[in-house]
Amino acid sequence: MVARYLVSPHGRRRAYPDISSALRAAAGRGRAALIEIAPGRYEEELTVHGEVQLAAVDGPGSVVVSRPRGAVLDASGAVSVHGLVLIGRDADIVGCHAGTLTLEQVEIRADNGVSVHARPNTSVTLRDSVIVHGRTLFAGAAGLVERCRFADAADNAVAVIEGARVSVRDSWIGGSRIHGVRVSNAWAQVTGCELTGTGQAAVMADAQAELTVAGCVITAVHGEGIAYIEQSRGSVDDTRVTDAQHGIAVTSGADPVVRDSVFSECRDTGLIIRTSGRGRFENCEIPGAGNVAVVSTEGGVPEVDGCRISGGNVGIAVTEGARGRFTRIRIEDLTSTALRVWDGSRAAFEHVRVDRCPSGLETRGNGGTTADLADTAFHDLSMAAVTALGESRVTLTGVTAERAVMGFCAGDDAQLFVRGCDVSTMSTGGAIGFGRARVVARDLTVTGSDGIGLCGKDTAYLDVANSTFADCALAGAVFQEECGGRLVDCSVSGTQGQAVQHNGRVDLVALRTTLAVVRTADHPAEPAPTIIHTGPVIHGDVHNSQIAWGNENVTQQQTNEDGSHT
Repeated sequence: MVARYLVSPHGRRRAYPDISSALRAAAGRGRAALIEIAPGRYEEELTVHGEVQLAAVDGPGSVVVSRPRGAVLDASGAVSVHGLVLIGRDADIVGCHAGTLTLEQVEIRADNGVSVHARPNTSVTLRDSVIVHGRTLFAGAAGLVERCRFADAADNAVAVIEGARVSVRDSWIGGSRIHGVRVSNAWAQVTGCELTGTGQAAVMADAQAELTVAGCVITAVHGEGIAYIEQSRGSVDDTRVTDAQHGIAVTSGADPVVRDSVFSECRDTGLIIRTSGRGRFENCEIPGAGNVAVVSTEGGVPEVDGCRISGGNVGIAVTEGARGRFTRIRIEDLTSTALRVWDGSRAAFEHVRVDRCPSGLETRGNGGTTADLADTAFHDLSMAAVTALGESRVTLTGVTAERAVMGFCAGDDAQLFVRGCDVSTMSTGGAIGFGRARVVARDLTVTGSDGIGLCGKDTAYLDVANSTFADCALAGAVFQEECGGRLVDCSVSGTQGQAVQHNGRVDLVALRTTLAVVRTADHPAEPAPTIIHTGPVIHGDVHNSQIAWGNENVTQQQTNEDGSHT
């Protein structure tokens, strides 16, 4: 049976004048106790042992217990507190040293101290309570936080450390100077919470922590919405981050799973994975990123699947020796490039669609910089669909590009490998190699270019086979300056322009066309050369002639002085 004690500062009959005297009386009887406290302000330190319940008779807020310095409540046993206001500074305002502590409908104000301290091997529950200024600390303890409000913490609002296990549910956390929730070498679950205005990451997992975030809303934070670092693990589901520096950051070996979440209007990046960070990101949306929607850098290795990127500047950037695999990605309406692979990085893209962006893919860097694109579509670009520069290597398989300035470009010392790709409705050209680049294309189709289907210049080398160039306004293929290469078993069709304009450094093998093949005079052939190529022997320069061999059916056409063909 529970013994009842009444506390009243106004001298009511059979009432204790203060809470401490009632606690001493209850301790002397050694039974479960209910201490009912009349309204008032009590300046005292409460030390509670055993099975004790403290309750405000007139409901939450009617009883204030405060001290100018030091602890206000120290609990050991099975202690519960209902409706009290606890105020202190420069100490642990509420501490649980052993056993369990339940705080319901309480308000705790801690200046320069810890609001609630759950020590190792204890269990603390906070429910329907308000915590102002101080940090709530679970160190090696178990904890449950439900429907609470944490305001203006001078440190972290909730800290879960040293192997603690805590669930935070349906709570509001705002204005923390550092983190809203920090989990360090511990386990925590944060569900249905709203976090806003934190000075650093709203939710942080470090030191191999395990953090689960679900159904949360995070807004207007100065740092990251969510951060996983130092080999932490966990998951993020159905969560929305708005107006953060980075929506989610993963670094130093951390490896979370992030699903069905939105990272909106982030000032720098939606997702940033760096310094050996990993992670899998599924079915997320990233609208309006200020700089880059998804960044993998400095050794990051993410897997991103089923995500949508819209608005903002750059879509996906893989830089500084990072890697990444990106599948089922939709990117639209950016102000800069959709995909970027730089500086020794490696990225694979599959089932990607890019609409209404300046450019599709840009690569740049040393020979270790590689990008593989498969089953990818680019539409309505104001520049090129693919541009490979430096010594980078790009492989395109089943890629389509429609309505852009240029389809596929390779420059400097880059290498571009194309197989089974389609380019249509380009204002300048289908594919180009320049500088010292190498372009190898098989089963390439270029249709409806307002300029050239294929172009090589400088000292680039173009090796193109089994490809088709149709309805290109100026020429199917043009080889300029010292560019070399070959066209093998290709066709050029249309009603205007030339089939091939070349400089004498390209082999035309089994070319099918009814249009003219023109040799330019920019680089005259060597005097009286003899060329043998499993076909005719030709002596001297040849102009304005079409030559084809290795064909069973050949159409030859001569251009007359008046421009007519015979």
